[in-house]
This record gives sequence, structure tokens and C-alpha cells, in this order.
Amino acid sequence: MFKPPRLENHRLTFNRLLFYAVCLGIGIGCLATIYYFLLQWGLQTLWTTLPTALQWNPAKFQRFAWIFTTIGGFLVGLSVHYLGAPSGINTAIDEIHNEGRIDYRKTPGMIVASLLSLIFGSSAGPESPLVDINGSIGSWFSDKLKLSQGNTRVLTFCGMGAALGAFFGSPLGSAILALELPHRFGLEYYEALIPVMVSTVISFAIFRSCTGRTIGGFYEFHSYPAFHPSHLIFAVLLGMIGAAAATLFIFIFSRTQHFIQAVPIHPILLTTLGGLGIGLIAGVFPLTLFYGEREIQIIIDTGAQVGWKLLLLSAIAKMIAVSLCLHCGFRGGYIFALFFIGASIGMGVSLLVPYVPPSVAMLCMMAAVTVAVMKTPVSIPVILSVISNTDLIPMITVATIVSFLLTMKISLIPTQRARNSVPETPF
Repeated sequence: MFKPPRLENHRLTFNRLLFYAVCLGIGIGCLATIYYFLLQWGLQTLWTTLPTALQWNPAKFQRFAWIFTTIGGFLVGLSVHYLGAPSGINTAIDEIHNEGRIDYRKTPGMIVASLLSLIFGSSAGPESPLVDINGSIGSWFSDKLKLSQGNTRVLTFCGMGAALGAFFGSPLGSAILALELPHRFGLEYYEALIPVMVSTVISFAIFRSCTGRTIGGFYEFHSYPAFHPSHLIFAVLLGMIGAAAATLFIFIFSRTQHFIQAVPIHPILLTTLGGLGIGLIAGVFPLTLFYGEREIQIIIDTGAQVGWKLLLLSAIAKMIAVSLCLHCGFRGGYIFALFFIGASIGMGVSLLVPYVPPSVAMLCMMAAVTVAVMKTPVSIPVILSVISNTDLIPMITVATIVSFLLTMKISLIPTQRARNSVPETPF
């Protein structure tokens, strides 16, 4: 069992805590930059340089994607078997509640396993590995300083927020997301908000400066009519559809888990078969390959040509692919995959009901699906408003609240719980 070093019981001054948050922001900003460059190099080498060397056109290469996803599954299995890796967001949240820290002994293994997962086409995104890796760095930093459990929890949140802020490009939204994740009904560790924001802003600035990525939206959505209060009806209906889609995803996820756990199989073979599965799915539904960040722009640009039937089928296929990835041993998270599912369904709804502008349908659905699954109703609208570079946050917020209220009794992450359910520790 993980036994942290002896902890001091003295109370840190707020200024000292902010100083430690700054240190974490600098360190994690640099680490996130290295992680990003390694990920981009791996993706470029495997999916662009290699096909060019083989003189294969992209369509032909896509048909053989299952070969590379299967190899990737085998490599992920090896890395987890020999290096170890945290099991995912459920365990991390449980550790934060119970111990105020994330176990950092398996962090190197998580770095390797998550990079291999993402590079070899996993449908699950980088968010959960970022939380595990950088939250554990915050815990390690606090242990070296021999801080109290309360202070350790704050620095763990600082590490989580700093990493999310670098990749999502929304410092405020990412700071709130880090603090919302442990709970089912919103942010509760309010005293950590300012230190986490400080760490997140610094990491964001370093990451954007080093990578050259612009500040602002990830996506270029189509223009939409001027906002009118009657359009709120669209948001309400989209929130309801998003709640239904999220419920379907949770059902598929739990059924997949039940099926896989019922079949005893060696972990390395399991990840290999998982890689084969997501590769075969990608052969039929190409948009499901990878975790979805870039594929969302493809939906924006070509969704009308793809058609509503294929978009809806792609969303369901993505649900299955993500479930396979995470239950077969790939390391990854949910959020970008949920964004993709919401974008696919939203574009499909807009094609079926032309009165609903595509941008409105996609963003409302992205928010509704993600919040219903992740239970993060404050941070996701903020993040989506930034990465979409739109002024649709009133519509996004309405869809979010409707979806959240309709799905309060279901959850994908069982370790999410109220702060008062665990013994309080000094700040």
C-alpha cells in the first residue's frame, strides 16, 4: 500500500501556497509541452510519414488501420504489464477524496502507456492521463515539502488544472474542471480555486508559447443567425436529446465492462484484441479513429455531405470504440470522445431539422452529452465557448443544465461524491 512521507501539521500561508502553485505551473507547463511534442511526433510518424514511405494513399492506409491499432494494443499491454499504470479517473478521484493525493509510483508507466494509446489510434482522449500524471506530480511535490494532507490535495488539484489548461486552452474552464471532477453536483473545494487558477494560467502561457498554438478557438464553426430568445427552445430540446445520448453511452460502457470482465483473458492479449476491435470499427467508420479533436472539424466541414444516418452511426460506433479502449486496457479519457459524439449527433439533428443551425446543434449537444456523463456543468460550457470561438454560451448553458438535471441519478464515475462524505482535513 502507498505510504506517503511524514506530513507536517502546520498551516501554510496563502502566499506560500501560491508560490508552490507557480512552481507547479512552470514545471507542468514544460512537461505538457514535451508530452505534446512526443504525441505529435508519434502521430506524424505513424500516420503520415509511414504511409508516404509506403506510397499508400490515405484511403488505402485507413483500411489497414487495424494492423497498427492491434500492434498498439500489444505495446500498451506490455507497457502496463512491465511498467504499471494507474487504472484511470475512477481511482484518481477516489485517492483524492480519501488521501488528498494521487499515487505517483506508476506515473512513468502512465506516460508511456497513454502516449502509445494515443499514437496508435485510441478512441479515448488524453484528459484522464493528464489528470493522473500531473495530479500525481503535484502530490509528489507536496510530499517532498512534507505538507499536510489538505495542502497536498490543493497542490494535486494544481497539477491537474495546469495540465488540462495547457491542452484545452481555457485556463478558467480547466481550473474549474479539475475541481468539479471529484463531485457529482459541482465544485466543492472552493479554497483551492485561486491556487489552481494561478497554476493553470502559468502552464497555459508556457505551453502556448512553446508549441506556437494560437490562443482562442480550436474550431471554425459556420456562421449562425443572430441569437433570439425563442432559440432557447432549441437548447432545451437539444439538452434532452443529449441526456438520452449520454444515457445510451453509459449503458454501452457498462455492458461492455460486464462482458469483458466475464471472460478471463491475459491483460496483454486483452489490449491486443482491444486494438484489433477499434481498428475494425475504424475500417467501417473512419471518423472513430483517434480521440476526436481533429475529427470534430471534419464533421463541421463535411457533415452535410456525410449525411445524418452515417453521423449517428458514427456516434454510436464511437461509444463502442471508447468502451473497448478503456475496458481492454488502453489509457485515456472521455471528454474529447464525448465532444465528438455530441458533435456527430448535433450535426445529424441539424440535417434532420434544418431550422436548427449546425453550430447551435453541435455545441449544445457537445455540452449536453459531456456534462451528463462527467457531471461538470460549470466548466464544460466555459471550455466549449473558448474552443469554439463563438458567443453561444447562453444556448450551451441551457442545454447543459437541462441535460444535467435529467441525468442526476445516473453516473459513469462511481467514485464521484460529496466532500462531506470523507473526513475533513486541515487546509
